[in-house]
Amino acid sequence: TIQYFEDLSVGTVETSGQYEVTKSEIVEFASQWDPQPFHTDETAAEESLFGELVASGWHTAAIAMRLAVVGFFDDVATTGSPGADDLRWPTPVRPGDTLTLHIEIIEKRASESNPEVGIIKTRWQVFNQDDEEVFHIVGTTFLKRRGK
Repeated sequence: TIQYFEDLSVGTVETSGQYEVTKSEIVEFASQWDPQPFHTDETAAEESLFGELVASGWHTAAIAMRLAVVGFFDDVATTGSPGADDLRWPTPVRPGDTLTLHIEIIEKRASESNPEVGIIKTRWQVFNQDDEEVFHIVGTTFLKRRGK
């Protein structure tokens, strides 16, 4: 059942995931999109501030997006997003980490310019298996309004 703007409430928290990050995908993603040595070369990564290979933050963001779509947005009448704020990677993601996403609806309002659209703000937090936050962002999403 698809949920519309009217069906969602501020304070609602959805959890999605258990996504295990592998060394090979860290290197593959970074080789194409963020080819810094601490993402692509184990030996070089040992000499970095991280002391070992870590995932690109953009890789972590992409995993969060996948978890968000599968665990939340697939069941919501979304029509896109104008952007996001407060992007942070407080803890590096390492090979073997298992990630889980929590999305909380923190604001909700009707669009002033389009009566067919509602707007929600959501706080996304991704945690590893040790309950350490590895990513967070505040996103804005446009939703269809019921019967509009």
